[in-house]
Amino acid sequence: MKKFFVMLLLILNSQITVQYSQTVRIPRDSIGFCWNADEMTRFIKFLDKNSGKLKFPALNLIAAISVHDDFLYAGKIYYPLFRLIKAKEVVVFGVTHGTVKKEMGVLKNKIILDEYDEWQGPYSNVKISPLREIIKTKLEKENFIISNKAHSIEHSIEAMIPFLQYYNRDVKITPIMVTQLSSEKNEKLSKSLAGIISEYVKENKLELGKDIFFLISNDANHYGVDFNNSLYGLDMNAHDAATQNDKRIIKENLTGKLTAEKTKRLYSEIISDTLNKKATPLWCGRYPITFGLNVISDVIQSLRGKSLEGKLFRYSDTMTEKVLPFKNSSMGLTAVFSPKHWCGWFTLGLYMD
Repeated sequence: MKKFFVMLLLILNSQITVQYSQTVRIPRDSIGFCWNADEMTRFIKFLDKNSGKLKFPALNLIAAISVHDDFLYAGKIYYPLFRLIKAKEVVVFGVTHGTVKKEMGVLKNKIILDEYDEWQGPYSNVKISPLREIIKTKLEKENFIISNKAHSIEHSIEAMIPFLQYYNRDVKITPIMVTQLSSEKNEKLSKSLAGIISEYVKENKLELGKDIFFLISNDANHYGVDFNNSLYGLDMNAHDAATQNDKRIIKENLTGKLTAEKTKRLYSEIISDTLNKKATPLWCGRYPITFGLNVISDVIQSLRGKSLEGKLFRYSDTMTEKVLPFKNSSMGLTAVFSPKHWCGWFTLGLYMD
């Protein structure tokens, strides 16, 4: 009889575990990101003391571009942005990395939505905004797929959660993975999605920046042998040249008043440089950036008749930052760095002009 009850408990427990795994999205990266509440709180306090006096205005900040690399590498780059975000819900445009393509094949000209009830965070599970289901009902079916599998093996969106949740324990998210988009599809699909989001904002009387915020997940140039990307060579002079090119691209295309012409030029620079016939830098987020900028620009133009203005918060890279001296941490590093393997990244605020 005792064995019977033990077996029954084991069966019930396994059923609960299966049900939980189907409704709550579990983190993909348990090494580079922080999923422990106490440690995340300690980490933010560490950044408070060690990130310098970088002050940027919160007024009219409605969207941003964020790094998604390991916290021990890029913590100081995340920090000046996320301390300004207090919105009730956040739309996150994420990457479709090569790991997803290897398991699911090449996905093009679509966005990918999930159907998880919640996403796991360090402080509690993060709820999903009603906007996600509205998008599913109103967006043309050929423009999206629904795949928990794709979202379960993609880390570019989950990187935002610990920082978002530290500053707002009740934040809700709308996770959107962006696949490879042609320039024509980018413009057409972004307009459709922007129309749905604008309608949602109006119907719910949401204030941009305060009630709803937009995040674009991106890492800048992935440089070195492992990435088959060594245009300038494989030494520190090459590192300087490649990072200077990143900064040039950001300055020319993502700062100041953002226009449709700038976004088109950015698409050319980081996706296919047909204008200058040069090798493109390997930005990990090139499709979310160009797509997200189009969506956000259309939303604020529709709702407020305004344009976007970009302000760079911080740019850096693994060679420059190295590893943060944050002690007694369960976090680790997902890759080593050297002149033959490094990544650039930045955070940039998008303000309503």
